[in-house]
Amino acid sequence: MAKPVESARQDFDELAWDKNDEEWKEAQKALSKKSLCRRLEVLAADKFGKPATWITPMIIGGYNNLYRICIEEFSPDVLVRRPSVSQAQFPEEKTLREAATAKYIKQNTKIPTPQVFFYSDFSDVGPFIIIERVEHKSTLSHALTTPGVDRSITHALDPNISQATLEGFYLKVAKIILELSYHKFPQIGSLLEADEGSFSAGGRPITQNMSDMLQLANIPLSFFSPEFKAFKSSDEYYVNLAREHLVQLTFQHNDLVKSADHCRNKYVARHLFYQLAEQGRLSTFGFAKDNWLYGDDFRPGNMLINDADEIVSVIDWEFTYAAPTQFNYELRLETWLSAMKEAEENTDSELKTSELLLSAYMRESWETGRFWLTYAARKSWAFDTVFWNYLDERFFGRREGHVEKNELWKTREHLLTENARNGMEPFVERKIEEMKERKLVDWEPELARSRLKEMLLDSEM
Repeated sequence: MAKPVESARQDFDELAWDKNDEEWKEAQKALSKKSLCRRLEVLAADKFGKPATWITPMIIGGYNNLYRICIEEFSPDVLVRRPSVSQAQFPEEKTLREAATAKYIKQNTKIPTPQVFFYSDFSDVGPFIIIERVEHKSTLSHALTTPGVDRSITHALDPNISQATLEGFYLKVAKIILELSYHKFPQIGSLLEADEGSFSAGGRPITQNMSDMLQLANIPLSFFSPEFKAFKSSDEYYVNLAREHLVQLTFQHNDLVKSADHCRNKYVARHLFYQLAEQGRLSTFGFAKDNWLYGDDFRPGNMLINDADEIVSVIDWEFTYAAPTQFNYELRLETWLSAMKEAEENTDSELKTSELLLSAYMRESWETGRFWLTYAARKSWAFDTVFWNYLDERFFGRREGHVEKNELWKTREHLLTENARNGMEPFVERKIEEMKERKLVDWEPELARSRLKEMLLDSEM
């Protein structure tokens, strides 16, 4: 992602972040205890009906921990994947949705992904997925990153990578995305497995933004959509995403607002975005009516490669859900589009179900600014900068003359509904007052509902 977007990210709640870090440090002490590892061996032995042995080391990921298990007279080894305590939000629900997605992809596509042997949201070791272990050299992210860069920091594309090498890698990724695009769903949501081999997009989309809002902004869980709420249209889903931005502004107590005008900028931008969603103007911005699988965490770091630099497995399907077609991917544009065109030309004709090529749709997405719309809709902490820099004038026309950054709200305040205009100053006063006391708020349900009702104004809760 381009640097301007990275610098656009607004602050997480540092108190919530510190609390989460402390909980994670405490949780780590139990991860490699012999008692837990023994229970994992017992779990695997019970599932496979054969003796099982844990092989060190344990792999600690951002949201999951993986334990390699050797099953007697069984090949390959398997991995027991457990959500990380304090890191993974919705651990039971996330596990079921990720397993269903991985099984769907394994059964219905040619995308290389580990086989799911067993999974459950309840056991002696908590929620788990048991998958095959795939031999690999490294990840595609490491192959694309500048050599010698610390792998613990954010990866950036090696500026010296050859065009031929980059095109080769992009072609491999384009084929995977293209295949995902051929699988359409009537609703927007996470995949559920009903009967063996039967799948539907019947759960709420589990997104990375939702996880961050719970973990790093202390947002009340009750203000997300219900667990089995899938969305019937892009209009309905954009309203839900716009609502989440208002929820974040309302309930993140620390570090989001720096001054009164800073708060007004956020208030106006988020209310305008919400109004656009309710008016159906977001879904018609380059809208294609199909829903296809989209992954918030679909990235090179989750693509395993072998010694020949072939992608041998795509892993970590958490935060993957059936989403509007507008939600697509952006890499180095011209090279990426060239790779996508080549992948389309080499695709079996029976898989081509759309008259509009995905490469053409992606180019249009970039040129029209639809890319920024979907990025803003999905990223609460980047929303405000993306809105004012890339979306405001596309929807509401050019702003007259030079406008200071903290006074952008003044150019659009008149576009708010009367109730939104009347509610702005009381809201700003309350947020500024909140800034005086840094604390994590344990919201009483009724008070929280009342506070959100004030923010949503004319809209339904």
